Amino acid sequence: MSDKPALPDLPAGWTGGAPDADALFAMAEAALDTMPAVFLPHIEGVVVSVEEFADDETLASLDIEHPYDLTGLYEGRPLTERSIGESGGMPDRVTLYRIPILVEWIETGEKLEWLVRHVLIHEIGHHFGFSDDDMHALEAMT
Repeated sequence: MSDKPALPDLPAGWTGGAPDADALFAMAEAALDTMPAVFLPHIEGVVVSVEEFADDETLASLDIEHPYDLTGLYEGRPLTERSIGESGGMPDRVTLYRIPILVEWIETGEKLEWLVRHVLIHEIGHHFGFSDDDMHALEAMT
């Protein structure tokens, strides 16, 4: 018996091969549905998107040499760094990078829906200003 909670079924029509961006996005949405209710109001405005790879500018800004080394990215200002009266600006964004996630899926043999969930929760953790230990605890709660 696994200690991980069951996730909803994979997207309709998914055949088990490398999913396209829409299927990966559906997995991310399913993962969001497993988040504890206390977090949901705080991630309501966070935009989640799927891209093939990070662009060269993004990789350079993070001092990452190879595009396969970045599976996800949080862009925004963590909640812990905001003031109460702060408004305006671009919405916070989590980007999942499809090809690096698929490469990690192949290399690790992890279930793809769990890998997508792991990357997504890690990036959402940055939105909350969480440490890596906090993110592991959050992932264990969902």
